[in-house]
Amino acid sequence: MKWLLDHVDGLRARAERGEIAFGTMDCWLVWQLTGGKAHVSDYSNASRTLLYNIQELRWDEEILELLDIPKAVLPAVRPSACIFGSTDPEMFFGTHGIPVAGIAGDQQAALFGQACHGAGLAKNTYGTGSFVLMNTGKKLVFSKEKLLSTIAWGIGDEPVEYALEGAIFITGAAVQWLRDGLKIIQSAAEVEALARSVPDNEGVYFVPALVGLGAPHWDPYARGLLIGITRGTTQGHLVRAVLESMAYQTRDVIEAMQRDSGITLKDLRCDGGASVNRLLMQFQADILGVPVEVPRIVETTALGAAYLAGLATGFWSSRSELAAKWQLDNRYTPRIDEAERQRLFRRWHQAVERCKGWALDDE
Repeated sequence: MKWLLDHVDGLRARAERGEIAFGTMDCWLVWQLTGGKAHVSDYSNASRTLLYNIQELRWDEEILELLDIPKAVLPAVRPSACIFGSTDPEMFFGTHGIPVAGIAGDQQAALFGQACHGAGLAKNTYGTGSFVLMNTGKKLVFSKEKLLSTIAWGIGDEPVEYALEGAIFITGAAVQWLRDGLKIIQSAAEVEALARSVPDNEGVYFVPALVGLGAPHWDPYARGLLIGITRGTTQGHLVRAVLESMAYQTRDVIEAMQRDSGITLKDLRCDGGASVNRLLMQFQADILGVPVEVPRIVETTALGAAYLAGLATGFWSSRSELAAKWQLDNRYTPRIDEAERQRLFRRWHQAVERCKGWALDDE
């Protein structure tokens, strides 16, 4: 925003006259749906702009002044579950007044869709990368473990709730690399059978630092590492190591969250594409030492946004009603003992340390 205002001729003057609107994708969608009548966002999206004070729930005057961004260009910020406006008749074939009601950031919506409504409840979404979120309730936890403190959502007039988030850069993308880069598989569906072709990883570890490491390590110079290879290593070991890396990275984030929040995780709710992989979900439970639960509906981001809209319009009366709708598909309980769990995790950390800083110039 600052760059545009500084470099596009006449833009700053137009912004100061109120002719320019900046916002996240939700702002643009609501603007279009309402025929340009509503320039709004919600707490969760506003908290990601780096311009919003997530404690005082206002655009931060100090940061705006520092970046020389006029407040007039920014949207009004409202709770995630409220009515933001009504649709323009031209958008829906003459139908007038459909309420636009639920807005939430991607991962916050998934947290809500997983019915993680109370402090200490957590979920992980396995996509190209993975995003672990833990609800910390009405308490804003300032992370000392390099995690993101964020607004989870606001429901009507209720106080906002917060979350801790850990972003893992590469999970499902490593499977894509097996398919498109190494051509070991032709489709992601082959991964589980290949991984099951061996009884364990036989000491082979894969650190998927293909674009550096995200939370909680944050090393942009780390690079991917495959270690522990012997003459007995097969495709099955490599594929299994890739799957297991998703679970190890998730535990890294969960442990950081537990240290930050002082909350001990009782179980982890999982969704996203890789949550259908039974071997991965079982290993996730094994390495965490707590049960892993996969719901029947794994597209929880869309579900969470719908739930927020339904609360705002009165379609549903309470969060307890929504929590009752959450349905379990599979529950995985740990099968390995604590000594083996810690041995595997210790070896993972040895591999992680060896990949850090690799892309730094020799000098």
